Amino acid sequence: MEGPLSPLVLWLLFWVQLCRGAAEVRLENGGGRCAGRVEVKQQGQWGTVCDDYWDIDDAEVVCRQLRCGDAVEAHGFAHFGQGSGPIWMFDVECDGTESALSDCTNKNMSQDYCVHIEDAGVTCSEYTGFRLVNGSTACDGRVEVQVLGTWGTLCDSHWHLLDAHVLCHHLGCGFAEAVPGGGRFGRGTGPTWRESFQCDGTEAQLGQCPVTALGASPCSHDRDAAVICSGDSGALRLVGGGSCCDGRVEIFQRGTWGRVLDDQWDVQEASVVCRQLRCGEAERAYNPPKPERGTGPVGLRGVRCTGHEPSLTLCNTSLPESALAAGIAEDVGVVCWGSRQARLVNGPGRCAGRVEIYYRGSWGTVCDEGWDLPDAAVVCQQLGCGGALEAVGSAGFGSGSGQIWLGSVSCSGAEAALWDCPAGSWGEPDCGHKEDAGVVCSEFVALRLENNDSCSGRLQVFYNGTWGSVCSNSMTPQTVSLACKELGCGDAISLDPFPTYGTLPGPAWLDRVECGERHSSFWQCPSAPWHPQSCTDLRDETHITCQGLCLLPRCPEGSLPSPDREKIRAVGGESGCWGRVEVWHRGSWGTVCDDSWDMLDAAVACRQLGCGPAVSALGGAAFGKGTGPIWLEQVECRGTEPSLQHCWARPGDSGSCRHKEDAAVNCSDATRGRPTSSRRESLLVITCIILGALLCLLLALLAGQAWSARAGHRASERAWEPFPEALYEEIGYSPALEKQGRFSISGSYSEGSLTKMQTHYEDIEEEDGPGSAPGTHLHPQRSAEAPGAEGDAWSPPQDSTGYDDAEEVSLAHGPEDTKAVTPELSAQQALSPGPAQPILAMQLGAARREESMYSHPIPLLLHFYTLLKPFHSLIPKQPLTNTTSCTMHFNHLYFQLYD
Repeated sequence: MEGPLSPLVLWLLFWVQLCRGAAEVRLENGGGRCAGRVEVKQQGQWGTVCDDYWDIDDAEVVCRQLRCGDAVEAHGFAHFGQGSGPIWMFDVECDGTESALSDCTNKNMSQDYCVHIEDAGVTCSEYTGFRLVNGSTACDGRVEVQVLGTWGTLCDSHWHLLDAHVLCHHLGCGFAEAVPGGGRFGRGTGPTWRESFQCDGTEAQLGQCPVTALGASPCSHDRDAAVICSGDSGALRLVGGGSCCDGRVEIFQRGTWGRVLDDQWDVQEASVVCRQLRCGEAERAYNPPKPERGTGPVGLRGVRCTGHEPSLTLCNTSLPESALAAGIAEDVGVVCWGSRQARLVNGPGRCAGRVEIYYRGSWGTVCDEGWDLPDAAVVCQQLGCGGALEAVGSAGFGSGSGQIWLGSVSCSGAEAALWDCPAGSWGEPDCGHKEDAGVVCSEFVALRLENNDSCSGRLQVFYNGTWGSVCSNSMTPQTVSLACKELGCGDAISLDPFPTYGTLPGPAWLDRVECGERHSSFWQCPSAPWHPQSCTDLRDETHITCQGLCLLPRCPEGSLPSPDREKIRAVGGESGCWGRVEVWHRGSWGTVCDDSWDMLDAAVACRQLGCGPAVSALGGAAFGKGTGPIWLEQVECRGTEPSLQHCWARPGDSGSCRHKEDAAVNCSDATRGRPTSSRRESLLVITCIILGALLCLLLALLAGQAWSARAGHRASERAWEPFPEALYEEIGYSPALEKQGRFSISGSYSEGSLTKMQTHYEDIEEEDGPGSAPGTHLHPQRSAEAPGAEGDAWSPPQDSTGYDDAEEVSLAHGPEDTKAVTPELSAQQALSPGPAQPILAMQLGAARREESMYSHPIPLLLHFYTLLKPFHSLIPKQPLTNTTSCTMHFNHLYFQLYD
């Protein structure tokens, strides 16, 4: 028995290991069971998955394991918030075909290898099946969608050709030929889903298209949606383009899609393809560049068409090998006239933004010349966004890039598409991107909480151009939770009753919003149809409180910030106006990447912070690396937006940016009316530099003048060799007067010394008697004729200052006379010049005055001190130690020079 049982035991052990390896998986914090943070259960404990190498193939396996349909998006960087506990899986690499996440290859790493800010997430479509029922073939019939195991129908009022085109491709039935309504293929059973798909035709399956259901009207089975596809025999599709009518050509044969290769592909073959796909006439035939070529099997090699065939398979495809060998067969592509489409970008929602047109394989903008409401109405109607509320010009939603396709558009409002309107020539408008046109349509919707605090208050929705209330009837906790997540306020805390009686002052757009576990967005939840009076009693208004309440440090201060200000903060600086920029989104704080971060972006951030104008936009983690997710990349603000959330930006979960690239800002502090500390320090440094430079200039000037005076004195001695005993003195700078001044006033210059000096000079003038002879001059020297004799004292003329008008007279003395003349005696004597001396005295006096002005530092310092007085106003009045010490040091140095 043991021998035969041994292999059986081994097989049992093997299957036990397989069963044990299929670890349980769940999605958390995503608003439903089919979206959220990926968590796996191992060793009896739930843990997260690291986002390294996490991609759409890994997400596909998770969605399949949870029976949530196909994967729509693979998220990283804790997109659904940070988890807790262990991180069980690292470097997960699935090929997309596994039945469970634990079947994929992964590494067993240390817990330090990854942190919870790198938790992986998934968004699944929730649609687990699509089929066509009650048709004559497998490629036509009533559209039915399976949602979490339950089959139901769609309403034809929300079903469009692009949606049907994606479904036909997904089912392998070619392209959509028609979307008949009115229950053409009979009445269905089960629920009628209110979902409205908004496909652009390039999606691989319906689950990847954006979906809305909020405000949709109920629908009966008499209006079940249907489609007629072209069929799988010889079906074509275009891949890699920007629409369903341009791209590389593929053909469906024998149950698989194959490439079409040709060596002489031209517009004749392209015309057949475009006609077969119902895409109008061919605009261009081309061979894709090497990066865009296919890699799968070849379905058709060598085609020759006349251009009139209804199908590509009816062209000549039986070319001899010699014909194919003559050239190199390559992948082929087409651009059809029907590839033109419109979209709205850089706006706050799907139905508001800058108008862009896809034409000839590239997106371009529309010039606002003549742009008005009828033009906007055509765009809104074409996109299924209702009517036009506003025609926006002057790049109101930001400047685009690339080609400007249309200008001088003049629609009547009844056209089916914008390119059906009269306009100028394609690609030739005379304007720039600063004139890009935009629209706001009536179907544009938004959500807010009306209160002083952005995460608690009255729930309102924007619809048809106005804000209105959301009624609380049938409101579920799941609805409140999704509303909080949509607002970036984390999880819900409570649905608050409002006891006040009264009538609502404005519209109430929505009622009976009933979100369930399968919904991952507030906009996907079913509700009663849009109506301006969905409820009228104040007690029926929805008031909620979310987890994001008062997370900012200034929240408890008493005055709550504005809603936009609640979602941003500056971290790491000395104040709330200086530091690393962090924004609040999806219940957690995250940073902003510095890619393209500039002064326009900083200006918006400073405005949102409640600070003054931006001083600088900083990058490279200038205030240190942040933690948590990086919410925004490549922020492109115009500078006029009220908040960063209104600027164009890319989501920060691409992995291309790290925290070493965190953006920062330095704003002026508007609340205190003065620059921030960095600007004060800059002003201090500039002031000290100016004072220091001027002081150095003064010292250099003094040194130069002293050298010049010494050289001039030596030259004067050589020029007057016959008079070696000549004596030159000034009454304005006599050592005796200086000595007398020093002993006649208190020795400190710090207490009004300049005033005392001026008074001293005035006293000298007053000592001269009023009877002095006019026109004479006071000279502290002896007469040549009578050495030692004293002359009469006299006062200077009225227009003289007593210093600047002093003159020096050269007198010849013997050696003994020169020694006898002392400074003390010179200060008390005055002699009149002889009749032969006035001209020489005047000339020498003028020269000596000029030399005296720059030979001595006192007058120049007085003048320099007067020049520096205006710079005192540059020094901040607040007590700045460095500025004060700088000024005191200058004053001390000044008086040292004076002494």
